[in-house]
Amino acid sequence: MKKENNDEKEFIKGYDITKYERPSIAADIAVFSIMPDEKDNYRKLPEQKLRLLLIRRGAHPFRNDWALPGGFARKGETVRETASRELFEETHIKRAYMELVDVYSDKDRDPRGWIISNTFMALMDGNKCKHRAGDDASEAQWFDIELEKEAEERNFLKGEDSIEIDTVYCLKLSCEDIKLSSRVKEIKSYQDYHESVSYNILESGGLAFDHAMIIVCALKKLREITEIDGRITFNLMPEYFTLTQLQKAFETILDEELLAANFRRKIAGLVNETDKVLEGAGHRPAKLFKRNVEAFYKSR
Repeated sequence: MKKENNDEKEFIKGYDITKYERPSIAADIAVFSIMPDEKDNYRKLPEQKLRLLLIRRGAHPFRNDWALPGGFARKGETVRETASRELFEETHIKRAYMELVDVYSDKDRDPRGWIISNTFMALMDGNKCKHRAGDDASEAQWFDIELEKEAEERNFLKGEDSIEIDTVYCLKLSCEDIKLSSRVKEIKSYQDYHESVSYNILESGGLAFDHAMIIVCALKKLREITEIDGRITFNLMPEYFTLTQLQKAFETILDEELLAANFRRKIAGLVNETDKVLEGAGHRPAKLFKRNVEAFYKSR
């Protein structure tokens, strides 16, 4: 930190920090995990499901609606420290992959007032998670998550180089008999060779605040990073896994099938074979692998 000269010290001493309106700062976390489907056929390896951790709000506003885990920043905390603290309170996991999704600051996003959310995406092995409800939550549950493109419309604006693409997404979340369904409209504008993106919530479907929009953004970001650098997917895996389990994790995130031969060639340098095997009734033993740690020290 640079030294302050006398003039600067006097300026800081006399500065009125209340001169400008100040928002409350919060951190929300979209916590993703890959988990086996417990209802699957015992003769096959369980199908992998992408899941999202949600809490049911126990207090106003949006009491009894479902929301992302999160909370307000404490004095002296960075927003990342706030997110890490909230994540630990909800999952009892101290270290997890976290990446900023975006900052949400619309003045009407929270009826309590001007509250800016710094939203992070967290990835973890959900089997290690001991999820529990925090201060303003009545319960916490893992939800299966699906995102479908419902409609897309392209409109040319002024000139041939300007276009607007409106896409409506249907977000489906399910946990046993709880079914949530939201619709979010994404508006992409390309003008003067620059892109701008905005979102409108058409139906919140039992999700609090603007969290339907945030979840859509977080899942889209997870897919985009996975396509660019598949190493992010390993944060969803247990320490030991089969190559089939790893491939299914990729397919679950990307929502598309991958050719096994191409996939195994692509990730060959990211995994190390172990002398362990996965055994279970109804299917053949499968070799277990773990991540090649050296490959993960390389920058993206």
